[in-house]
Amino acid sequence: MSNTDAVFTGSIPEFYDSYMVPLIFEPYARDLADRVARLAPKSVLETAVGTGVVPRALVRRLPAGVRYVVTDLNEPMLAFAAGRQPEDRRIEWRWADALDLPFEDAGFDVVICQFGAMFFPDRSRGFAEARRVLRPGGRYLFSVWDRIGTNEFTDVITEVLGAYFPADPPRFMVRTPHGYHDEAVIRSDLARAGFHDVSIEGIDAVSRAPSAWQVARAFCQGTPLRSEIEARDPAGLERVTAIVAEALEARYGMGEVEAGIRAHVVTAVK
Repeated sequence: MSNTDAVFTGSIPEFYDSYMVPLIFEPYARDLADRVARLAPKSVLETAVGTGVVPRALVRRLPAGVRYVVTDLNEPMLAFAAGRQPEDRRIEWRWADALDLPFEDAGFDVVICQFGAMFFPDRSRGFAEARRVLRPGGRYLFSVWDRIGTNEFTDVITEVLGAYFPADPPRFMVRTPHGYHDEAVIRSDLARAGFHDVSIEGIDAVSRAPSAWQVARAFCQGTPLRSEIEARDPAGLERVTAIVAEALEARYGMGEVEAGIRAHVVTAVK
């Protein structure tokens, strides 16, 4: 993973939440929230919360008295997430590194992480920290994207940018969001961290947007892909976004567009 792959600063959190979250993250947040609620936990820890799509889906499913600690390493994203969530006494917002959690051993019934594990510099260490703070028999639930070819918009955008920057193609999407999909590797990393009873379920969904332009803007301006584009063409962000939008229109048509997305939902037991 590049040093810039986890950089969500400036206007990126706002773009990310406004465009990327409804485009690809909301269906999986609802799914994860349902899974957690069925476990009836008394305490939940979330790592790598991003802009807070999971808390917005989960908190309404949790009864009074549940302890829900929400964390992220990226302070702008954490602040944005806290600002989007109505005040709720069950939620505690904490800056925290998922690889070095500032919490007691065996303090949580469930640990969750939606689309954050791909960004961990050392995944086995991150998984070991999740296991450490879980009570015996506790569940670790996390999601990661499947390979890029099963996520159509992302795949097309990566191809377009590769053709536009042939000497140095932007590879953020392949390298990081879609770089951790091998089930054997995931199982091995979890086993190394001490987990057992690992299940990995492929979940297909549909990504929809009012226009191809919105999809292009979401990916090109609402993710670290923006930094890769600006590094190659400092004044060309809008121009490159328009080129991507035109390619998406050629593939998916004018007006509302939709395409397939696929992720893995992983459950492991301490």
